[in-house]
Amino acid sequence: MITAFGVVALTFMMGMYALEGRGRRYILLFALGCALSSAYGFASGAWPFGSVEAVWCVIALRRYRLSPDDTSHVG
Repeated sequence: MITAFGVVALTFMMGMYALEGRGRRYILLFALGCALSSAYGFASGAWPFGSVEAVWCVIALRRYRLSPDDTSHVG
């Protein structure tokens, strides 16, 4: 079960990373994917992986906070 969660979390994270150029919300979703991947790393006993993914989550959240707002591109 934990392996299935890991596959889903990592697939989601990489998908959101690939879509980041489409808008700011994908950066936030990438951060969520990193958090899920971090949880998988810690749950599976791979604490170095969990730690690195946690750092990437913080970096992505900072990038989201500093990125320009998407609302001007609506329409």
